Amino acid sequence: MTRPMLIFSHGQESGPWGTKINAMADTARDLGCEIDSVDYQGIADPTARVEKLIAYCEPLTAPLILVGSSMGGHVATAAADSVNAVGLFVLAPAYYMTGYEDLTPSAPKIPISIVHGWDDDIVPVVNSIRFAGECKATLHIVDGDHRLTANIDEICFYLKRFIDELS
Repeated sequence: MTRPMLIFSHGQESGPWGTKINAMADTARDLGCEIDSVDYQGIADPTARVEKLIAYCEPLTAPLILVGSSMGGHVATAAADSVNAVGLFVLAPAYYMTGYEDLTPSAPKIPISIVHGWDDDIVPVVNSIRFAGECKATLHIVDGDHRLTANIDEICFYLKRFIDELS
């Protein structure tokens, strides 16, 4: 398979080229992958974000790996089947949030890797444990919080391994 293109989806409070996305983008570029990041700033509704991601990916022809953080993880998961993604790599994805459990998307039948921090005070780590258990996703639980900024090296290590396994 040719090297995939990675499409990043940022979280609710961040932007398209934050610290984590830039680090992951550098890792992907070093592996010969094309990368881009969708800007959802000003779009609070997760469904509208999913629609924007699907529309963005429609003209792309490369195999796609969707990457998302927090709400971006939810968005990437929800869009994966519609864009025929070949892989899903998510950080502290907003699954099974209190009051919104029914909005958690079904897991696409593609390789999924989740990185979540034990000390996440926004999205409980048990939510990722539950999701990973239901779909047999790879789950990496790290000594970190919701932002995972102290875990960038680990995240890039797991992303590199994920890309290599898919290519």
